[in-house]
Amino acid sequence: MRVWSVQMENRIDFVNWLDPDMSIQILTCLDDLSDLLRVTCVSRCWRQYVIANGLCRQLCLRMFPQLSKVVHVVEQRYGTKDPAEVGSSNFMEWQNLEREHRAYAFLARGCTTFPIRDLISEPICASSTDNYPEESIDNTLEPRDVVAQRASYWSSKGNSNPAEPEMLLYKLMGDLCVITEVSIQPFEAYFQWGLPIYSAKAVRFRMGHPKSPVDVPLGESYKDYENKFIWTYTSQEFPMAQENRLQTFKLPEPVLCIGGFLLIELLGRVQRQDMDGLFYICVSHVQIMGRSLSPAFGIESPEPSGKFALKVLSYAQPTLDDPSLIQSAYLRRRVGQIINILRGNAVDVVEYEWGEEDDESDDEFVL
Repeated sequence: MRVWSVQMENRIDFVNWLDPDMSIQILTCLDDLSDLLRVTCVSRCWRQYVIANGLCRQLCLRMFPQLSKVVHVVEQRYGTKDPAEVGSSNFMEWQNLEREHRAYAFLARGCTTFPIRDLISEPICASSTDNYPEESIDNTLEPRDVVAQRASYWSSKGNSNPAEPEMLLYKLMGDLCVITEVSIQPFEAYFQWGLPIYSAKAVRFRMGHPKSPVDVPLGESYKDYENKFIWTYTSQEFPMAQENRLQTFKLPEPVLCIGGFLLIELLGRVQRQDMDGLFYICVSHVQIMGRSLSPAFGIESPEPSGKFALKVLSYAQPTLDDPSLIQSAYLRRRVGQIINILRGNAVDVVEYEWGEEDDESDDEFVL
């Protein structure tokens, strides 16, 4: 027992003995949240050091540089006051630091442990649509390319210029989402001679938020996307194969989508339609996979500069069977069916069971 006591007395706390910059360099080598949180459990001194230097925030910034636009953190249970409004006393300053520590620690955890799912909440619009609403962007949520003996796909308008791009805009399930991959299936026109596949040459993805809520486009077509949205991330170009299959485009690193909107840019056309000699792009299905940080996190007061407040709505871990997410997806699907029926379009009316997979088998097509 005496030997153990001597050993403890001979140990040196490097946080207190080393230069502060050197201590921070050592601790920032920890790239796993679990390791950083273990540091805070060593002693009260180490916990205070981690909080005072914002090490959880620095970890999140290394994971997702887009978080550099966060102005401050708001916790819903404490109201929405800006920290600058409550004074600059040491007590208030420490409270702000603790709030940031809690928020960024939970954010880092959520970005790696929240369930992975298809993140599309609803399709917003396309840059053009050939026959609206029969060939609208809404059809890209359906995994089958034949529904009720009718083709299900989105089609652009025809264009004589094969370099003319097209865009598809989607709203995601939350203001903050971690995107890992996007999958797109070009449409094969099985009812045309030669079974042409109307794919794009390449795809690119943008993520961001509208400059104001009223700027969210509604309707058949949306061209002026560049001036209405703030894009916080733009991906590289990915080549697309002219093949009738779900093609997955995996991002080099997971990306934090701030604002909950994702734009798919379809770059270049490869297939000309024999009927009119024009080039088209057609898509039968789209999936956006990743982790939604909703309902735990949201954003508040996004500015034209891209800056925003990070809002913590809950510290509860969501699950794949979260009732609010299941119910909203269910209602969207049912409302879409009702709208199609009112428009006179035949649809499959599928009976859903909570927590069960939809039947994805194709209906038989009768010539």
